Amino acid sequence: MTKNQDLQESVTFPGKPSPFAAECWFDDACILDMDYFVKTLAGIKAKGVRPDLIGSIITHYASKWLPDLSGEAVSDQRSLISLQSSPESVTALWMRKRFFVETLVGVLPPEKDSIPCNFLLRLLRTANMVAVEPSYCAELEKRISWQLDQALLKELMIPSFSHTCGTLLDVELVIRLVKMFVNLDETAKSGAAMVKVAKLVDCYLAEAAMDAYLSLNEFAALAGAVPSHARATDDGLYRAIDTYLKVRSMAHPGVSKQDRKSLCRLIDSRKLSSEASLHAAQNERLPVRAVIQVLFSEQNKLNRHIDWSGSFSASTRSPNPFLDAPARCLSKREMNVMQMEIRKLKEEVLRLQSQCSSMQVQEERKDKKKAGIFKWTRNLGIMPSLRSAGVVKIHKGGDGDVEYGKQTPMDMKTRLVRARATPKWRNSLS
Repeated sequence: MTKNQDLQESVTFPGKPSPFAAECWFDDACILDMDYFVKTLAGIKAKGVRPDLIGSIITHYASKWLPDLSGEAVSDQRSLISLQSSPESVTALWMRKRFFVETLVGVLPPEKDSIPCNFLLRLLRTANMVAVEPSYCAELEKRISWQLDQALLKELMIPSFSHTCGTLLDVELVIRLVKMFVNLDETAKSGAAMVKVAKLVDCYLAEAAMDAYLSLNEFAALAGAVPSHARATDDGLYRAIDTYLKVRSMAHPGVSKQDRKSLCRLIDSRKLSSEASLHAAQNERLPVRAVIQVLFSEQNKLNRHIDWSGSFSASTRSPNPFLDAPARCLSKREMNVMQMEIRKLKEEVLRLQSQCSSMQVQEERKDKKKAGIFKWTRNLGIMPSLRSAGVVKIHKGGDGDVEYGKQTPMDMKTRLVRARATPKWRNSLS
C-alpha cells in the first residue's frame, strides 16, 4: 500500500487526529512534486473529508515549502525553496514561489473557517511580494475579509511592495479588507466581530501613524471605514490621531488648522474615558473647538453623575420592599464629601472652559487683525477729513459753547459784513 492510499484511508476516519495525517505522511519526499500533491488532495476531497482537516493538510504542506507561512521564526535551511541551497537563479526561485502560491490558492477549500485567517494573511504577503496574478490576490482578500475579526495585528501589518506607494505599510490593502468586512451581510458577521475589527483598526492606525508619509486621506479613510457604533470607546482612535498629529508636526511643521479639525471630527468626545479626556483637555495639538467639546462632554457626565447620586441617596432614604437593599448604604457624611468632590471637579471644568473660550477669542482676534487695520486707519482719519471739508469751530453765545459746522467762503464773508453793520449804540441803551 502506497503512502497516498494510507493517507486517504487515514483521513476518512473523523476519529483520528488531523496532526497525524498532516505531519506523519507529508514529509519532504512526499511533496517534492507539486502535481502529485494536488492529485492526492483531490482524492482526499472526493472521499468527503472535513474542510478543516483539508485546511490543516494544506497549511502543513505550505509551511514545508515556505517556512514564512508557518508564522514562526523558523530557519530557512529546511525549506524546499531556499535561496542559499538552490543552484537556481533568484528569478527562477521567485517564479517557483509564484507558481506555488497560485497553486495553493487554487486548491483552497471554499468553506469559510477551513483555513486560519492568519495563514491567509501570510499567504497574501508572499503573493504580493512575488507579484502573483491580481485575481489570486483578490480571492485571498475576499477570504480574509470573511474572518477578519480573527486576524492578529502583526499579521495584518503587510509591507507595501508597490513602488508607487510612499508608505511602509500597505494601508490601502487594509482599507479594502475592512470595507469588505463591513459590507458583509448581517448574518455573516456578529456585533462582537465588528467590535474586534474596530479595535484591530485602531491598533493598526496607531502603528501606521508613525509613518510620516501617511497621508491624511488614507488615515481618515481607514478610521472612517469602521462604523461609529462599533467602537465602545474612542480612546484607541484618539491615541492614533494624537500620534499622527505629533509625527506630522515633527516631520512637516505647520499642520493646518483645517487638517486638525477634520481629524478631530472622527472622535466622539462622549465616548472618551476620563483619562483620555484629561489628556485631550491639555493637548496643545488639538484645535480649541475640539477641546471645548471634550470639556462639555465631561461636564455633562458630571451632571449625570450628580443626578444619579442624588436619586440613589433618595432611593436609599425611601425603602422599597420590592427592591433588594444594597450591601452597604453610604452615610450622609460620605455622600456630602462625594458631592463636594464632584462640585470641585465641575468648577475645574468650568475654569478650563473659560480658559479655552478666551484662547478661542484671542485666535479670532488674531485672524481679524489684518482685516481691522483699514478700519482703525479710517477712525484715526476723521479729523483731517473734516478739516479738508471746511469744518471750523463756530462759537455761539457768550457761554463758550462750541460746535462744528461746514463753512464756505461766502458764508464767512456774510458773517463778517453783519458784524460790521450792527449799530454800536444799541449796547449803551441799558
